[in-house]
Amino acid sequence: MEFGLAGKVALVSGGARDVGRQIVLALAGEGAAVAINYRGSEAAANELVAQIEGQGGTARAYGADVTDYREVCAMTEQVVADLGALDVLVNNAGYVTPQRFAQTGPDDWHAQIDVGLYGVIHCCHAAVKHLAASGDGRIISLAGDSARVGEKGLSITAASRGGVLALTKSLAKELGPDGIKVNAVALGLVETGHSDKDWLEANMAKIVRNYPTGRIGQPEDVAPMVAFLASAGASWVTGQIISISGGYSMVG
Repeated sequence: MEFGLAGKVALVSGGARDVGRQIVLALAGEGAAVAINYRGSEAAANELVAQIEGQGGTARAYGADVTDYREVCAMTEQVVADLGALDVLVNNAGYVTPQRFAQTGPDDWHAQIDVGLYGVIHCCHAAVKHLAASGDGRIISLAGDSARVGEKGLSITAASRGGVLALTKSLAKELGPDGIKVNAVALGLVETGHSDKDWLEANMAKIVRNYPTGRIGQPEDVAPMVAFLASAGASWVTGQIISISGGYSMVG
């Protein structure tokens, strides 16, 4: 299936690496012009821009910290100035520190919630007027399914993700009359460049017993669903939380 995103402009937060990178490549491959947000991965973002442009696509890199509302607003306005519009917002930036709850403190809470929840709020608020002007805007937020099923060692992360899911449903109702569809993609364990490779190798046999597919996820498993939700094929899909988890989290 071709999703046909030619003429669309998408902004992907945390888009330079891992899952974000695959989402950027998928959207660009469907014809969208893609704004790649990064905080500390400038080289990776510029390399991705060069790759997309080398394939005949359009991409720009934008450095901004999603925890800083003013930076997010400035970035969003620059994206629209450079690329002419904003049709799709993908909230992908995240920050996870696995810790038992009793061993955490306020600094740990703020670090994860500021990125995982406030970062999404900031990006949505800065983008909403442009998405409304599009007439067919999309907001797609990524979150771990620990938000719905819980996970030991991820209580703060799960709490921030739960806020994202609640925000998704509320914005879907509020922004529907403006033509904006709002959905979330909830992930199982995805192996990325930030994964603890030694821990994964030592525990993989135990981990995959919880996955009916017999494996954990890879970044390329996620991107096709995001591209679909950005497309005309998903024009009657909003307010939904869609699990991509290899069957780990079977939530009705």
